[in-house]
Amino acid sequence: MTTVTNLGFPRIGAKRELKRALEAFWSGESSAASLQHTAAELRERHWQLQREAGVDVPPSNDFSLYDQVLDAAFLFDAIPARYRALADAEPLSGYFAMARGLQRDGIDLHALEMTKWFDTNYHYLVPELQAGQAFTVRGDKPLAEYRQAKALGIETRPVLIGPVTFLRLSKTTDGSNALDLLDALLPVYVQLLGELKAAGAAWVQLDEPLLVQDLDEATRTAFEHAYAVLAQAARPKVLVATYFGALEDNLALAASLPVDGLHVDLVRAPEQLDAVIKALPAGRVLSAGLVNGRNIWRTHLDNALVLARYAHGHVGSDALWLAPSCSLLHTPVDLDHEKKLDDELRSWLAFSRQKLGELRVLADAIDAPARAEAPLAHSRACIESRRRSPRVHNPAVAARLSSLTPADAQRHSRYPQRHLAQAAALKLPRFPTTTIGSFPQTLEVREARARNKSGKLSDADYDAFLATQTEHCVRVQEQIGLDVLVHGEFERNDMVEYFGEQLDGFAFTKNGWVQSYGSRCVKPPVIFGDVTRPQPMTVRWSQYAQSLTQRPMKGMLTGPVTVLQWSFVRDDQSRADTCRQIALALRDEVTDLEAAGIGVIQIDEPAIREGLPLRRAQWRDYLDWAVEAFRISASGVRDATQIHTHMCYSEFNDIIHSVAAMDADVISIETSRSRMELLDAFVRFQYPNEIGPGVYDIHSPRVPDKAEMLALLRKAAEVLRPEQIWVNPDCGLKTRGWPETRAALEALVAAARELREETVDANAA
Repeated sequence: MTTVTNLGFPRIGAKRELKRALEAFWSGESSAASLQHTAAELRERHWQLQREAGVDVPPSNDFSLYDQVLDAAFLFDAIPARYRALADAEPLSGYFAMARGLQRDGIDLHALEMTKWFDTNYHYLVPELQAGQAFTVRGDKPLAEYRQAKALGIETRPVLIGPVTFLRLSKTTDGSNALDLLDALLPVYVQLLGELKAAGAAWVQLDEPLLVQDLDEATRTAFEHAYAVLAQAARPKVLVATYFGALEDNLALAASLPVDGLHVDLVRAPEQLDAVIKALPAGRVLSAGLVNGRNIWRTHLDNALVLARYAHGHVGSDALWLAPSCSLLHTPVDLDHEKKLDDELRSWLAFSRQKLGELRVLADAIDAPARAEAPLAHSRACIESRRRSPRVHNPAVAARLSSLTPADAQRHSRYPQRHLAQAAALKLPRFPTTTIGSFPQTLEVREARARNKSGKLSDADYDAFLATQTEHCVRVQEQIGLDVLVHGEFERNDMVEYFGEQLDGFAFTKNGWVQSYGSRCVKPPVIFGDVTRPQPMTVRWSQYAQSLTQRPMKGMLTGPVTVLQWSFVRDDQSRADTCRQIALALRDEVTDLEAAGIGVIQIDEPAIREGLPLRRAQWRDYLDWAVEAFRISASGVRDATQIHTHMCYSEFNDIIHSVAAMDADVISIETSRSRMELLDAFVRFQYPNEIGPGVYDIHSPRVPDKAEMLALLRKAAEVLRPEQIWVNPDCGLKTRGWPETRAALEALVAAARELREETVDANAA
């Protein structure tokens, strides 16, 4: 019989139970025992759910209290020295300090860097390693979770990040090559595999998504060596899991590894199936990723069945597993919780539980065709309903898109001329200070929004509340002494969802939550049709905030690429065309903001790097349309209107030319966790426009003092011209509290003022 399996399941819970448990623990409202109890309940519930959906072998050790890469680093005892004493004394506190930083009782720990997991919107913590690094097994998490499932009568396949991917995702603090640590790391894998085998595990899944990227010879050699060593160990059978793309030139390498099974992504790369089948040695299990683990559209089951039957005809039932394309971490838990979606749209969707059900239908279609007839017919009807729906296509949008010209993506003048016009209009000091946009979304703000949505707070009273919050935010910024203010975004629930709610072509779920990092969950909009802007979205509150102050007020928008990347995007047209539609809607908003008197407008694009294809050969096409979309959104304004953009948790070295081609007047970037390392790309490139290197890590509860921020600014001033430098936090402040926000921003302004005095004194000398 054909096996249905799964690579990973969402861990946050259908109603964000893990988020609430984590935040209660961090705030001191609950104990570590309570947190671990919630975690155990969620694991049990998710295993049972997967079995009920028809999964024969669900995964274990795919659950994490924060991040799977952090889990691996902690499991391997790859704990940087600054956390060691705390991790030894209080393991859970040490774990969370690595993720979030810590300030308490004289302890002041910076968090590990955080960056995107391949080309997804999930963030992982970057392990810190160094030459001579020792590894050992710390704790028994994979073993304990396997045993928990087994005690329930559920046989699982434990999941570990593969050794080569783990090392390549890590950073070394001394400039050494992380792959040089492979021989030190492999005994840890040998021990873990041996313990799992002794506990009864039949299979182990080693995730090696690195195999779908361009590999140098050293990395290829590392794969060969690592799996040759593991082949000699007493171990369960090993499934190497690849996903997010095609193996291409790495297929021969992947097929040659001495393992027992290979998972491939047939959603992103269905064309690779024939080559994979031909390359796999006889008897090797093929895990076929047939259902999209990263989007929420119902699977075209007839198309997937063609692939499944082809694979079955070549490898047979015993060697064929049907699976999602990747872990379901990136999709919501269960569509059954969506009671307010209209029936038509709901029929087009599938969340994690439904996707596993689709896999069961595919397996039944192979092994018991009569049982699959009815669900296949229902699937066809739903797919056809979506294809024919008049809600999807808007002829006016198609006409506007076809009328675009290169001039629509060009500012009137080049940056030097714009800089002069903006300096005259804004009259800002050297090292101007600002924030990235949002201010604390307190419990009072969230409760007022919820009461308004439920009808318990009238629109008029809610507007009055928002006006009070906005005015308070403006006054606080004036008191602190910031130079360019923001309105605080109290009316916004999420930087993408807020805009999607006001654009045609978008739909929204109630419980479609996915994890971004730690306890941070997002509810991506569903782009199901052509995108238009019926009316202004942000002008009202930006204009109101500007009326409260003489200082420049910055309008805040989310850029077209980020709206695209952080949504569940329609799959019936190119992503480039959808992005251009969003860009045109935002262009209208930008020009309306300018007409309303807003002279500084920020168009955030933190997802530019995230959207980069995993293969370098595909970069040019993506970067061309991504940059074009940003420029379309930004290019309808006068020279004196200053366009900002913001990017966070990205590496810029290999895309810096495209970042420059966006031609924003000011770019703000995350640099505090990396201690200004991410600024290097801009320096080497000699980036011509203005830059705000972040000096305050808002993803950590710790509050940096003036001296710390000033030290970072001095590092920036060593390599950038003074007139280029802006002073700002790394990102928006919505997740922080008012006391820490105020303290940090006061230190930020003081640091900027001191740097101004230093440069004045230096010029005088």
